[in-house]
Amino acid sequence: MTTVRLNSADPVSFDTDALIVGFRSGPEGARPATGAESLDAAFGGRLAATLTAVGFSGKPGELAKVPVFGAITAPLLVAVGLGDSADAETLRRAAGAAVRSLAGTARAALLLPAESADQAEAVALGALLGAYGFSRYRTNGEVKAPVGDLTVLSANEAGGSDGIAGRASVLAESVTLVRDLVNTPPSDLWPAKFAEIAEQRGGEAGLSVEVLDEKQLKDGGYGGLIGVGQGSANPPRLVRLSYTHPEATKTLAYVGKGITFDSGGLSLKPSASMDWMKSDMGGAGAVLGALIGVARLAPKVNVVGYLCLAENLPSGTAQRPSDVIHSYSGKTVEVLDTDAEGRLVLMDGIARAAEDSPDLIVDVATLTGAQIVALGWRTAGVMANDDAVRELVVEVAGAAGEGAWGMPLPEELRKGLDSPIADIANLQPERWGSMLAAGIFLKEFVPDGVRWAHIDMAGPAFNKGEPHGYTPKGGTGAITRTLIGLAERHASI
Repeated sequence: MTTVRLNSADPVSFDTDALIVGFRSGPEGARPATGAESLDAAFGGRLAATLTAVGFSGKPGELAKVPVFGAITAPLLVAVGLGDSADAETLRRAAGAAVRSLAGTARAALLLPAESADQAEAVALGALLGAYGFSRYRTNGEVKAPVGDLTVLSANEAGGSDGIAGRASVLAESVTLVRDLVNTPPSDLWPAKFAEIAEQRGGEAGLSVEVLDEKQLKDGGYGGLIGVGQGSANPPRLVRLSYTHPEATKTLAYVGKGITFDSGGLSLKPSASMDWMKSDMGGAGAVLGALIGVARLAPKVNVVGYLCLAENLPSGTAQRPSDVIHSYSGKTVEVLDTDAEGRLVLMDGIARAAEDSPDLIVDVATLTGAQIVALGWRTAGVMANDDAVRELVVEVAGAAGEGAWGMPLPEELRKGLDSPIADIANLQPERWGSMLAAGIFLKEFVPDGVRWAHIDMAGPAFNKGEPHGYTPKGGTGAITRTLIGLAERHASI
């Protein structure tokens, strides 16, 4: 497990295997960022010129490894570009990219702008997230171990459990858990196994945990979860996690889509759209990771989390297009497409979460391919039944460094969800605006007077491309930090 600490030691003489140094870009080339000016003197004032000579300009995320020839104690210097900014997300990405490039190195120190507590935390968090590696299934030893020991060189040495390094570690460990779950193949992560992990990890964090099995779900009227899961030999589960604070005046409820594998059911996906569907439980993963993080940070707010877990497979027992299911809320739903299954498990989770009388319900889901079409792979769509709520979620996500964009819920799209035989259909016949139509469907299951937001993160939850910044290939842990941030924001209201 990678660890991080803060230290105010002199970077020139600090004993480490690699020293990561931030550089700004400018019209005259790269120049040392705040805090790194004195380091240039150790190189006789030639460090910036040397980097410029090898084509390093200091643009955001740019990297250059430089041998030091004894100028400093560390045998390797890694220059990382910051552009012309030192905002928190720039620092997180720069630290992550640099640390990721040092896989196989035992120790690294980071000399990036870290004068304020926010800057120091950003550097520490980015470094920890960049150090992530998933080698559980590797047997040939080709994957290099992540950097194990990280030091942020900063005047802010509040590195205790309640300090800067401690908070960064909590956030990183929550995201790491989610990444590990998303990267785990469905053969090793089915609904009951996910519930078992939630019980263990949630219990260790001090959360109250309750698990409903398939019999309890059927007896309780959770028709969405039962319907989606009935085609699989691995039956569904609903996990309820609860964090309470004795001084809390607000309660939040998080509901996560947890489809441990999504084949599309009888409305079978093309194979090219199926090979990464182990990630379809990313919403439930984010809720679990966030609840554990909240429990460790202990803000003055109550938070309840629901993991809606099922496996969507075709079989002789699978639900069929044209089936009608009875949701937990009592409303009936005509299933026109079994691949629009995430909204069916979420509708039960949302209705159950409303019984906790929360001040806000937030559901999180890898819900629609339309989100990727509209917003790409790195930006989640945020919808809500209250404009202020939507803006708050987008603001908190932005502060956490997680891309999110507010989207509308046009009333005219509701007609497309009309069913001739049930209260509502799970899909509109036209594909246009289908991300928004999915949000409109979920809105139907939010009781009047309850504030609610929906986060569609189909793209951001799984990185199919190359690693970038602190984001690895595969599971990203997206929206986990946003949910923790929302809890902290409500604790201060």
